[in-house]
Amino acid sequence: MPELVISNTSPLFYLHRLRQLTLLRALYQQIVVPGAVRDELHAGRIQGEDTPELADYDWITVRSVQVPEFLMRITDLGLGEAQVLALALEEPGSLVILDDRFARAVAQMRHLRLTGTAGVILKAKQEGHLEAVTPLLDRLTQMGFRLSNTVRTLILELARE
Repeated sequence: MPELVISNTSPLFYLHRLRQLTLLRALYQQIVVPGAVRDELHAGRIQGEDTPELADYDWITVRSVQVPEFLMRITDLGLGEAQVLALALEEPGSLVILDDRFARAVAQMRHLRLTGTAGVILKAKQEGHLEAVTPLLDRLTQMGFRLSNTVRTLILELARE
């Protein structure tokens, strides 16, 4: 297991909406989020979105981080994504959970370990915390989660579904 697991907003949002947020605790015990992720979830709740209240989860810790200049210059990164990547760069060997395609590309260029919401669901199935991934992937798609057919097919193959 990685030393530190850092999540961006969308995995927390979607796993919460699926009523599967506790999979993160089952798989990783502790999750760290930067302040911007907490703030994005709070802003969503104020706008009427069904978002988790991080204070309700003693296994989710909010951590402050300084975003390096080179990340601040990447205008296509949101503040939450930039802070998640900055935390991961501060903590070698950490695992980043994020879904945004561009942020994932930046993470890969920096050789960061990463997964996403669908990867968490797959891992949960592989470790016996879920019976099936298909219904959850279907619900994610209905919620507007973008998952390419190629990635969906690969996940279903790996899940043996």
